[in-house]
Formats: sequence, structure tokens, C-alpha cells
Amino acid sequence: MLAGFCLSSCDRTLDVQTVFPFEVETMPVRKEIAVGETAEIRCLLKSKGDFSDTRYTIRYFQPEGEGELRLDGVVFEPNDRYPLESKSFRLYYTSRSTDRQLIDIYIEDNHGQLQQLSFDFNNKRTK
Repeated sequence: MLAGFCLSSCDRTLDVQTVFPFEVETMPVRKEIAVGETAEIRCLLKSKGDFSDTRYTIRYFQPEGEGELRLDGVVFEPNDRYPLESKSFRLYYTSRSTDRQLIDIYIEDNHGQLQQLSFDFNNKRTK
């Protein structure tokens, strides 16, 4: 009887993990920026595992101030998703405002996992 129980509860399917948590690391970013200046944001996406079908996208929103965010020469439109082709990438933010500027960057995988980065820039007064 015990042998019958063991045989009926065994499952021959292999459980393959396809979703892995990830995080985004950045190098330090300056806090002050003047109108027309560009700040570089170096990013590294680190996943706790590797699944070949995982794809990542990036988007941003600017709740305060005015500026533009670029990746590989492409100027981002707020809240539009753009594919990330590499796990190591550099973003470039150019100030278009003398006010305080805040940008929120969202990196999402095709499994619905999301990481948010926020950057706060104060106006640098030029002499």
C-alpha cells in the first residue's frame, strides 16, 4: 500500500525556473547640474540567474523639472518603453531647466518584475 502511494504522488515533469529576481546597480551620480549640462548614469543589471528568453525594457518619468534622457543616442519619451539590449548600459540626462529636477527610471522584465531608480538634481549656478 505504501509503495502505491509513493508511485502515485511522483511527478515526472521537470520544474525549470524561468523567472529570476534582478537588481540594477549604478555608479555614483552627481547631484548638481546646470542648464545644458549632461550627467552620465552608468548602470549594471544583475540577475540572480539566467534564462535566455528574459527580456528587459526601460522607461522613465520626470515628475519635477525638465530635461531629456538618452540611451545609445535615442532620446526617450516619458513613459514609452524601450528595449535594453545589454545588461551594462549608460544613460545620459541633459538638464533643460533651472529648477530642481527629479527623474524616475523603471526597468522591467517580461515576467512583470520591476526595479525603480530615482535621481534628484539640483540646479548648479554658473558664474
